[in-house]
Amino acid sequence: MEKLSARLVSWASLIDEKTVEQARTSSTMPFIYPHLALMPDAHLGLGATVGSVIPTLGAIMPAAVGVDIGCGMIAVKTQFARHDLPENRREVREQIERAIPLSAGHANRKVVATAEPRIAELEALAEAKGFDPARYRGDWRLQLGSLGSGNHFIEVSLDETDAVWLFLHSGSRGVGNKIAQHHIRVAQELCRKWWIDLPDKDLAYLVEGTPEFTRHIAELRWAQHFALLNREEMMDRVIRQVSEWVGAPVEERERINCHHNFTESEEHFGKRVWVSRKGAIQADAGRPGLIPGSMGTASYVVEGLGDRMSLNSSPHGAGRTYSRSAARRTFTQDQLREAMAGIEFRDTDAFIDEIPAAYKPIDRVMADAASLVRVRHTLRQVVNVKGD
Repeated sequence: MEKLSARLVSWASLIDEKTVEQARTSSTMPFIYPHLALMPDAHLGLGATVGSVIPTLGAIMPAAVGVDIGCGMIAVKTQFARHDLPENRREVREQIERAIPLSAGHANRKVVATAEPRIAELEALAEAKGFDPARYRGDWRLQLGSLGSGNHFIEVSLDETDAVWLFLHSGSRGVGNKIAQHHIRVAQELCRKWWIDLPDKDLAYLVEGTPEFTRHIAELRWAQHFALLNREEMMDRVIRQVSEWVGAPVEERERINCHHNFTESEEHFGKRVWVSRKGAIQADAGRPGLIPGSMGTASYVVEGLGDRMSLNSSPHGAGRTYSRSAARRTFTQDQLREAMAGIEFRDTDAFIDEIPAAYKPIDRVMADAASLVRVRHTLRQVVNVKGD
């Protein structure tokens, strides 16, 4: 850990100066308490740095979570081992691709039976919080159980003992995006109205106790729960497809579901603060967590160590070193094929911007995180599913 200023600490050994300056700017906001923590995978984001932990007193910056509210990971350990898996891995990839809508804007054609209880739960939660999610996205029910695109993925993986894990990464989809954008705009409009001089418009904030703050927290928490249930619904579908592929029911040995874009009320350094993690997971002592690598590299099942200075946090993944456009200019489809050797995946140039070389080396990130988490399992994917 390196102390970059009185209100900025960092665990990143690979970090560029622009990212440091962006985090330094965020750390100067008057309500930061006690300090902003940069994770090993930190890189430039919109307003707030991706891979940062931002504790605030009496205010929240909606952009500190980002537009994919509740984005995170879910993993299930099965009873299967490598030798139980059929040789035809393309079959299960295509089955999963048929069972789960992929790519931005794609949703289910109808509400499937397994999703009905989860949708009812979300409807009841929205009613209790006094808002209608359809204001933001009329088809939000059809989005439950859909993956999205970008770095969202579904994988069948093997751990160091050759045990089979099912692993996926997604968030609150279009409805969460619209909720986030709305509250970012509200914060910006209020700061303009009150002549608040911001170092960056995306650091606009809402003050605790105001109607705007209260509504933001209510809708943020709903979107976070949508994201958690979205992952649960997709994982249940993945389990069904894997069961059909292997020819035997999946027995769940362990299930872990964790956010890495979220805000919670927590106690740190003697005060109750709002902790916004934008690309970071909660890592209280003993808490299980998931840290994915990039497409084609290792992912990790971890246990938190409860590091006080990190505000009980750890990295959420590898962290980009190339923007998507820069990656597409730099790398080729042949290089992607080489990086994905031995892994069943949809071979398309649409995934060039997700090539592992566009990210920080995950082993370096995990070495930087040694004081934050203990690695329980190292996973290597054998099947990868992504949306364009």
